Amino acid sequence: MGRADDRTDAAAGEGGTIRVEVVYAAAPHDVDLSELRLARGATVAEALQASGLMPRRGLDAASAEVGVWGARCPRDHPLRDGDRVEVYRPLQVDPKEARRRRDARAAATPGCRR
Repeated sequence: MGRADDRTDAAAGEGGTIRVEVVYAAAPHDVDLSELRLARGATVAEALQASGLMPRRGLDAASAEVGVWGARCPRDHPLRDGDRVEVYRPLQVDPKEARRRRDARAAATPGCRR
């Protein structure tokens, strides 16, 4: 024990509530962030519902991948004070394919060092 997370949970919120963020980045400069105060013991699903993010962005609540602080988790995952719930968008291009395309463009550009 003795971790910062444990101390944060012990001192969390007024009257048994926690503060969480729900975030979705549709594009590099298009970030939807909701700051919420929920009852202690709230789950990822409850945070998503309270944020209104899914219908606002036209996302399918059943199939969207979600996580907390970059780690994928199920929707029944209990949240802690200060958690950041993230909704992940599907990849548009396979990362390996994107790298091949960048390398091909760089090789075709005169004067470009690789």
